[in-house]
Amino acid sequence: MKQGKGLIIWIIFAGVSWVVNYYFPHDYIEKIFYTFLALTVIHIAFKTILGKQFSKKIKEKRTKYSFKKITSIMYVGSFMGALVVIWSGGTQEVTVAFGLVTAGIAFALQDVLKNLAGAVIIYLNRLYVVGDRIEINSKTGDVLDIGIFYTTILEIREWITSDSPTGRISTIPNGWVIANNVNNYTKDHNYIWDEIAMSLDYKSDVKYTQEKFMNIVTLQTLQFVEKAKKSIESMGEKYYLGEANADPVIFITLTDKEILLKIRYTVETRQRGVIKDKISNLILEEIKNSSDKIMISTQTLNITGFPSVSMKKP
Repeated sequence: MKQGKGLIIWIIFAGVSWVVNYYFPHDYIEKIFYTFLALTVIHIAFKTILGKQFSKKIKEKRTKYSFKKITSIMYVGSFMGALVVIWSGGTQEVTVAFGLVTAGIAFALQDVLKNLAGAVIIYLNRLYVVGDRIEINSKTGDVLDIGIFYTTILEIREWITSDSPTGRISTIPNGWVIANNVNNYTKDHNYIWDEIAMSLDYKSDVKYTQEKFMNIVTLQTLQFVEKAKKSIESMGEKYYLGEANADPVIFITLTDKEILLKIRYTVETRQRGVIKDKISNLILEEIKNSSDKIMISTQTLNITGFPSVSMKKP
């Protein structure tokens, strides 16, 4: 309602100044007429068409807010630019003034423009799409929506050690993709390597331990290995890749106190926590049933003596 009244006022002032200039021609009156005319046109373009009609089609509240913010700043910037053009005396002054106004608008909208540029990069390069699991600037989650200025994700990790959702809906600026690395867990390849590490005592039967643990991991990841190999082969058509190996493997490292054992296996991205839990429980059962063939290393402290302490009275 207020915008409608403002538009009527600008039209009335433009009409009055035109009539006055028609009967009493003068440079200043003519410039006043063009000023109100420019304000009327700018008001219709930004407040009526963009501010009301176009913004109604935007459903996302945050995007609508950002769009209205842009149109408001552009409204003021356009009017300032029109004033400079109308009231400046020469071409050089117009160029300098227009440059200053443009620089001011760009500075005021730097974050908004950065987010907009980020959205263009996301769409053109397909950095991620809805449904992907991404990590950017220490934020990890599943993409729920990609807006013009912000990306909405279902957050995972944070205070939860597994890959389960925290329950929070997190909104990240699209401009982050410009200055930060984007890790995509599901783009082109929906499988990752996971690892379980443990320390064995030197009294353990290492060969027996490797065989038992490898059987457990192989059975639990069999459903993923073949699919992962095919996925890697498909990726080879797009990227340069080496051998498509997705079979589980066990690495052993010897130290002066214990044997470090690392079980490495392929798993589907969103099944990582579930499969790790299954494998860990089966390994625990195997350790209990091993008749001390598998012994976990524990740190012990042996006290062999105490230093002599003498207390003297002062």
